[in-house]
Amino acid sequence: MQSPPFLPHFLQLHQADHRALAQEAATGLLAPAASVSPKFLYGVLGSRLFDAITELDEYYPTRTEAALLSQHGAAIRQAVLQATGLAPALLDLGAGNCAKAARLFPALAPRQYVAVDISVEFLRESLTQLQRLHPALPMTGLGLDFSARLALPAGLLDGPALVFYPGSSIGNFSPDEALRLLTEARAVAAGGALLIGVDLVKPVPVLEAAYDDALGVTAAFNLNLLRNLNQLLGSDFNPRQWQHLAVFNAAESRIEMHLQARQALQVAWPGVLRPFAAGERLHTENSYKWTPGGFAALLRDAGFGQVQHWTDDAGWFAVFLAAG
Repeated sequence: MQSPPFLPHFLQLHQADHRALAQEAATGLLAPAASVSPKFLYGVLGSRLFDAITELDEYYPTRTEAALLSQHGAAIRQAVLQATGLAPALLDLGAGNCAKAARLFPALAPRQYVAVDISVEFLRESLTQLQRLHPALPMTGLGLDFSARLALPAGLLDGPALVFYPGSSIGNFSPDEALRLLTEARAVAAGGALLIGVDLVKPVPVLEAAYDDALGVTAAFNLNLLRNLNQLLGSDFNPRQWQHLAVFNAAESRIEMHLQARQALQVAWPGVLRPFAAGERLHTENSYKWTPGGFAALLRDAGFGQVQHWTDDAGWFAVFLAAG
């Protein structure tokens, strides 16, 4: 007897506290070396600008990762199923439009798909469309801020899972933060495995161009943070007074994105007047770059006993599978 088609289920665990977010942003802005969390880069326009970034010639990670998953698909499938068993549950971290995980469906035939992002409303349209294409696959959209902690509701996954974290987003975490997240991913996998995309160390001009493209899309993405802060704080940032910078910090092995004041200026929000000197920077994002050996060691520190990876010919990007 054929099973009836499923409808996606949605759970919103993360509740935005606008007062707390505003306080967090203000605290960072008032620090001697001003900085804000990269989460303030996003929002409806920020998410659309980031999608545009992934289409740029200079931004190699998205297309390189996709090529790796395609080129080594058979080997990756065999290794995943050996670790998880047939028809694993598929947990997609930072799912976005769900397209990357959906490409794994034919190879893995998952028994369950859970798409995780900070807002189920962001997931709702994509997951509903995907459900129409796969009516017999149970799907759940989970609104969760896993950058703070990756913990799932009891019983959400019904056995060993493949945790999928593509796109090299692990680079937004410091090494200590990445270790915490990877340790939690191992616990959530429940004896399954982790499939993760990792951006590697490479020539500095290549790295910096990927975060400072000729068309200025990444600059618009970074400057849009000021618009988001204005909405959150009631501040009066003028994006025309700032310029986008992307620099590689070799000592920390990370790309840093900053906004630099073009002139001496002041930014006001209720009860606050924050001066910025000409050339003073607001630090907006880090993206750590790893060596294959360094990231494999991090996975082992997180408790994974079996680690393998695949890289492109240039050694610019890697896809890691960790189990055990």
